Amino acid sequence: MAGSTGATPSMPSRRSFPASIAPRASRFDREQKGPEMIAKTLKTLRRPLFAALLAGALAAPAAAETLADTMVDAYRHSALLDQNRAVLRAADEDVATAISALRPVVQWILKQSFQRGDTTQNGFYINTRQTSLALQAQITLYDFGRSQFAIDAAKENVLATRSALVGVEQDVLLSAVQAYLNVRSAMEQVDLQENSVRVLSQEERAAKDRYEVGEITLTDVSQADAAVAAARASLAAAQGNLEVARETYQTVTGHMPKNLAAPPKPPKLPPSLDQARMVAQKTHPGIAQAQHLTAAAELGVSGAAAQRNPTITGSVGVTSSRTHTSATDRSQTTDVGVASIDMSQTIYSGGALSAAHRKAMAQRDSARAQLLNTSRQVNQSVGTSWSRIDVARAQIKAISEQIAAAQQAYDGVREEATLGARTTLDVLDAEQSLLVARANMISAEVDLQLAYYQLLSSMGLLTVENLKLGIPTYDPSAYYNAVRNAPYTSTQGKSLDRVLRAIGKSE
Repeated sequence: MAGSTGATPSMPSRRSFPASIAPRASRFDREQKGPEMIAKTLKTLRRPLFAALLAGALAAPAAAETLADTMVDAYRHSALLDQNRAVLRAADEDVATAISALRPVVQWILKQSFQRGDTTQNGFYINTRQTSLALQAQITLYDFGRSQFAIDAAKENVLATRSALVGVEQDVLLSAVQAYLNVRSAMEQVDLQENSVRVLSQEERAAKDRYEVGEITLTDVSQADAAVAAARASLAAAQGNLEVARETYQTVTGHMPKNLAAPPKPPKLPPSLDQARMVAQKTHPGIAQAQHLTAAAELGVSGAAAQRNPTITGSVGVTSSRTHTSATDRSQTTDVGVASIDMSQTIYSGGALSAAHRKAMAQRDSARAQLLNTSRQVNQSVGTSWSRIDVARAQIKAISEQIAAAQQAYDGVREEATLGARTTLDVLDAEQSLLVARANMISAEVDLQLAYYQLLSSMGLLTVENLKLGIPTYDPSAYYNAVRNAPYTSTQGKSLDRVLRAIGKSE
């Protein structure tokens, strides 16, 4: 907003977004595309990103919350991450369940039976009571790969769930960035509106003074009064938006924002849109998840086909029984041991096996289509984020020119008004144009900052590890390594307990 005559209007003290952005570099030579170039690009992107976040943290006052602090708090506070970590642990247990199909099943059976005879001896019924205790063990010796297909499919599902967890991590961090920028933007809008109220109040007092000496009419004073009232209404709306942004920030991070530092320098972009898309196809967790789900579906088809094959099982058992007959009032004990190898195969199941095989093939086709669709969506997301950066840059450049012109126009109109060549309404209109331009600049600069991090998310690079936030992260392999072999013994159980306690502390 404008200040006194001839003075440049003061901007909000908290504002620190970059006013201009350098144009991006030219495209890579298409002949340089390949895995080595992608790896080089990833390494190039990570260094400036870490440096930017570190510079932002060092430049901020000791008590200020940086963007990196906000992302760390969001990562530690997120219940959504906790939920999906539990989902991953459940998927880990599916591997243990699949492995258990190839292990022995040992069980004991205690049986008590009573039989009343149909004939009598010496006028009494013959009653027989039998008690038996059996210990049996059964194991699948060979099922022609059916169990192994299930194990491999469960492992692919674990990898898919891990990728999904990375996707959730990206969403959490992007929400933190958006909450941080929204609070910063809302604070600047409040400062802008407060400045507008001050300036218009000065205009209102000046209009009343001029009315007292007969330079303007009561209509001009009323216009100034209306402008002040409108500015106060806009200030109230801006303050309400700030409270909404603060509440959102608390939901994301677990605490209210305090003194937010200026955002760091935007992360470095890939040299071209094509290069960004190549990186995204390699690193985006959504694509990795779809790839693992497709592999699991392929294994599901093989497993369904293997259901038609024979199954060879082995079993051993020991039974001890005691029989008591009332006619003789004597008991007889019998101990029996049995060992056998069985081979069985389903000849006809009413079409269930064929239906299961067709279902598995349909699920495989669905997974393949989903992989293709996810790849296309990632490309679209990268292109959209890239375009948003271009649009925001162009807007900032145009709005900068608009602000300069609006400032010059306001200064001129106000000077002319003191000479009687302009009306109070002309001054108010010029002031409003300058206000709108500055408000648009705040929005455009926030849009640019957010678009950078949206692009990182679209490329699969918005993670704690890639951002080098310097905090311990959840290890998805710790629980898997503890349970993948279906632990039962006390030593393994104690190890699993330690893992569970560590997970509880990290969350």
